[in-house]
Amino acid sequence: MSKYIFTSESVTEGHPDKACDAVSDAVLDGYLSQDPDSRVACETLATTGLVVVSGEVTSKANVNIESIVRDTFDTIGYNEENSGVGTSQLEIISKLDKQSPEIAQGVDSKDASEQGAGDQGLMFGYACKETKELMPLPIHISHRLTERLSLIRKDGTLPWLRPDGKSQVSVEYDGNEATLIDKVVVATQHDDMLSNYGNEEKELNFIKSEVIEKIIKPVLNNYDIEYNNEFIVNGTGRFVYGGPAADTGLTGRKIIVDTYGGYAPHGGGAFSGKDPSKVDRSATYMARYIAKNIVAANVSDRCEVQLSYSIGVAEPTSFYIRTFGTGVVDDTKLTYLARDLFPLRPGEIIEHLNLKFPRYRQTAAYGHFGRELEKFTWEKTDYVENIKSKI
Repeated sequence: MSKYIFTSESVTEGHPDKACDAVSDAVLDGYLSQDPDSRVACETLATTGLVVVSGEVTSKANVNIESIVRDTFDTIGYNEENSGVGTSQLEIISKLDKQSPEIAQGVDSKDASEQGAGDQGLMFGYACKETKELMPLPIHISHRLTERLSLIRKDGTLPWLRPDGKSQVSVEYDGNEATLIDKVVVATQHDDMLSNYGNEEKELNFIKSEVIEKIIKPVLNNYDIEYNNEFIVNGTGRFVYGGPAADTGLTGRKIIVDTYGGYAPHGGGAFSGKDPSKVDRSATYMARYIAKNIVAANVSDRCEVQLSYSIGVAEPTSFYIRTFGTGVVDDTKLTYLARDLFPLRPGEIIEHLNLKFPRYRQTAAYGHFGRELEKFTWEKTDYVENIKSKI
């Protein structure tokens, strides 16, 4: 078997791009909470002292965009002057127009089975047995690290942490088996503590010690896999200036972080700010749901699903399943079985996964997949028995 090292990364909710994803999804939730049939495509840009919200919306709802932006940034933790984007100082520009009627005529339908796709595109889903959540190990650990960074910042364990941050995890594989966590990288924004420690070296040594002992090791110890003590913390030496004040953020720039960390293909479309009529989002969720249920049913150890659509057309233009030689049945047979078993038309996907209702702000950080939260319906394994009955 060949040995290799695979790396994935995650970012915290305070990363500029993720803050923009959060705003876009909070806006989406705001519209869906009043009008479940809202059509929303919301994009956000954030830079020093400025947030721009733009896109297309068709809805009966009346949503206060400025309030949503301020509440979202405040919840993330950008509520102090030293963050560079204190909510009281933010200038907010909202430019939301109506959705094109030409798109609407191909999407709107009273019959869910006839609802056309909101755009053309290709979508992938994936599942494997590397974690109990059926996710690839590198991205799963990366998310747990950034999630913990935010948790212990907010609960006061490490009050000097600031919202922006990243993680990167390198896992050694022998064939398809993860055998070792080779390296872990964490970059975390922090308070200026030079007055406490006298120089940058001492400040960095303090930060490294605290991050390793209170963030990295507690996360790694949750996994039954050996790890090297090769940890890189704040490789540049300092990370005081961060967030949108240091690096302009945009919606949809962390699509690999959102999915499988590069371990599986990505169709290219972002999720945040898009209502479920956009198959970039809803069909990708269905592809994950199909792959996860197949693996949970022990039909395969690994499963990749691809769907594709044409704008205004309900039936997928293509669908396949690949199990990389781990399936108990032939991939062609499994593809036909799944096509008959699972709803694949956009309207039927929306109904099956109950996607018309608010839950999207929760998806904006720490992965759309691999978190088995109540409203993450695409993470359920409730089709396992249906699959087993057909094999």
